[in-house]
Amino acid sequence: MAGSSTWVILGIADMVFVGFFGTAALGAVGLGGFISQIFLSVFWGMSIAVQATAARRKGEGRTDDLAVQLNAAIVVVLIVAPVPSLILYLLAPAIFGLMNSDPEVLAYGIDYLGWLVLSATFVGISSSFSGFWNAIDRSTLFMRVVLFTTLINVPLNYVFMFGPFGLPAFGVEGAGMGTFVASILAAIYNFMLGFKHARGYGFLRVRPTLEQARVLLRLAIPGGAQQVLEMFALTLMYRIVGMIGTLELASYTVLVNFIGAVGLPAWGLGTAGATLVGQALGKRDKDDAARWAWDVIKVGCATIAVLGAPLWIAPEFVLSAFIHEADTIEMARLPCRILGLMIVINAVGYMLASMLNGAGDVKRVMYVNLAMQYFVLLPGAYLFGPVLGYGLLGVWLVHQLGFRGGQSAIFALMWRRGRWSRVAI
Repeated sequence: MAGSSTWVILGIADMVFVGFFGTAALGAVGLGGFISQIFLSVFWGMSIAVQATAARRKGEGRTDDLAVQLNAAIVVVLIVAPVPSLILYLLAPAIFGLMNSDPEVLAYGIDYLGWLVLSATFVGISSSFSGFWNAIDRSTLFMRVVLFTTLINVPLNYVFMFGPFGLPAFGVEGAGMGTFVASILAAIYNFMLGFKHARGYGFLRVRPTLEQARVLLRLAIPGGAQQVLEMFALTLMYRIVGMIGTLELASYTVLVNFIGAVGLPAWGLGTAGATLVGQALGKRDKDDAARWAWDVIKVGCATIAVLGAPLWIAPEFVLSAFIHEADTIEMARLPCRILGLMIVINAVGYMLASMLNGAGDVKRVMYVNLAMQYFVLLPGAYLFGPVLGYGLLGVWLVHQLGFRGGQSAIFALMWRRGRWSRVAI
């Protein structure tokens, strides 16, 4: 949870800094972030695959080659990521232009997007390490890396954006530059920790076999695909909201980041639960694996109910930290209250999805995400937003009640039926 929180702090810090450049800048950064994540999500699947396999092997008592899947993941990232990231950097103006036509949003967002896609190789390496650290019960190392990244990224953003001490100021583009540099430093730090703490597990010492690489890709491809599909769907949501107006786009950006902030315990506990489930299955104790899920959910829901309370009790106060225009705050007030009431339901879906992935049931999680995003969220948001004219409120109701609520219910049913316990890794 602490490790995940620092990633969200980075997003919030970006919003606070970018908010000084106006509503269009907020919308541009939100849209650019989601466009970049479509590509970066390809490599987040490595985290799911490494965690699922390493946790299962640890449960089986196999520690000599525990890091072999991490080795394979790093090799795959180094081969696959660099060239596409450079191509997408060159295509950033055309890609951003497909998603929004507002000249001011385009002016802010294109360069920001370019720096984010250039960081793909380093993000992929760090994602692979994060799955490994969590799988072997060394999440403090994951936390250490992300805390280091935060402490570097926030001042870098300030320096690049505002140019203190006579340095050049790059404005909104500086936020992307800061993130790019921080991602390089995070990957280097992960390697340093790997040499110190993972050599005994075979880190950069045991060569992965073709069969081990095949197992990794069997989990990483659907894991990455579900992340890509989700990011693409949420990016299309920015396009739909942008059709309503720029104020709505800025409000939506802040609301989506609130989900990330308040959902921290869900993601942290879901990641921990994925490790515990994987280790229990490695010991062939299915009942223990099943109990972990409900214990994790009890703790997560209680925590998130408390964290979500300010969103429905005092939405104007919370929103005013990021939005400085009264009209935009008023527009986001009721959706913010809805989020505060729904965030516990959202959290159940986040936690169960992580634990299903930890059990190796990655394909079915991908299918559910695909169906809910492309058959509920996108058509529903377009219908109730631009077509029927219910604006941001209509879009947000579909997002929370139809998409997130339905997703959580399906994952709960999948867990109760127990098919995940029979997935072989």
